[in-house]
Amino acid sequence: MIPAHVRPLAIAELAPPRFLAIVAVAAIVASLAGCGGGGGGGSSSNGGGGGTTPPPVNNTQAAIVDQGPAGFANLLFTSVTICAPGATTNCQTIDHIQIDTGSTGLRIQSSVLSAALSLRQQIDSSGNPIAECAQFVDGFSWGPVKIADVHLAGEVANSVPIQVIGDPAFTNIPNACANVGPPENTVDTFGANGLLGIGFFLQDCGTACVQSTSPGYYYSCPTSGGCQPVTMALAQQLPNPVAMFATDNNGVIISMPSIPAAGAATASGTLTFGIGTQSNNAASNVTVIPVDPNNGNITAVFNNHTYPTSYIDSGSNGLYFGNGIFPACSPPNNDFYCPAVTQTLTATIRGTTGASVNLNFSVANAQMLITNPTLYAFNDLAGEASDTTTFAFGMPIFYGRSIFTAIEGRSTPAGTGPFNAF
Repeated sequence: MIPAHVRPLAIAELAPPRFLAIVAVAAIVASLAGCGGGGGGGSSSNGGGGGTTPPPVNNTQAAIVDQGPAGFANLLFTSVTICAPGATTNCQTIDHIQIDTGSTGLRIQSSVLSAALSLRQQIDSSGNPIAECAQFVDGFSWGPVKIADVHLAGEVANSVPIQVIGDPAFTNIPNACANVGPPENTVDTFGANGLLGIGFFLQDCGTACVQSTSPGYYYSCPTSGGCQPVTMALAQQLPNPVAMFATDNNGVIISMPSIPAAGAATASGTLTFGIGTQSNNAASNVTVIPVDPNNGNITAVFNNHTYPTSYIDSGSNGLYFGNGIFPACSPPNNDFYCPAVTQTLTATIRGTTGASVNLNFSVANAQMLITNPTLYAFNDLAGEASDTTTFAFGMPIFYGRSIFTAIEGRSTPAGTGPFNAF
């Protein structure tokens, strides 16, 4: 998986895609200039799911691509309500949280978080605060891990560790984190008020962070000295909030409308929780594509070339594949494709069991797409991948489709996760 962001289209400039490395899984977003989604960390834990169908609850909420708080294109947003643990009135609803099926965990910008929530700080066995470093190729996001109840539609995940990005009480950033690149600890640099990571994995780092400090993800921050990397138990890592629901906890479905080739100002869809748990999330007549349980990868075949480390990710703002397949845009947008005419193409994706499906897509001239500063949703935005083994199927592939993302170890009528389905 992988993530990325986008600059305001009004400046007619596309920043290169950015990739977040989470342990063995590379990912958390890819876009025109920002930050957001990509792959989550692998975990060997198994969860529940399946069994007796529970009484129906509200398991859907709105998802929208629009201008957002920072003017980035092709970022999919929703709203999240967080409460102090156990509270029913001390709560806050925050809009424009990016939906990312390529990462795990809820991350909120400190600047949009109400101080009245007074969320409890997560601490280690010595009582020291725990912080986290989300590392991207072009920067990092740093902040403490705090505990909150997370409400989505009619579902609730209780006592969830979340990351608070850019907390002014945590300005002493370790060199190992800061050296990754420039900080992306504000709404303007991150592109969203937060990130809702609801991908395949139960935790954002998994067993890698249990066994070693080398991922450089979690830190203990004593008041008497600098923050130091630490191992982190699974229960204390940022979890997939959906996996913590009492029901509808085996995956998600993102359904988006078709949009014009020239783009749209907005695109409104639906985020549905659960797969085969209620009448509105049935998994019948779908093609299941099982993904690698260690990293969420699939295999893509395009133009007689095989891409073995590919993935599907709502947190990536474009389609990223190949190198020099089409003419590049002129600098500073030369990481994006600018063919003379729009290309109508097909790629085949194949899962770990050999199951496959053909995905039709288009590649337009990215420079031309951004000439209209009022458009923010594009189904044909594409650019070069960071290597020749990866085809990143980002937000453009979601338009006009319903795409299922099943959580590892959770049973569904279509099989046990992790998988994508169409």
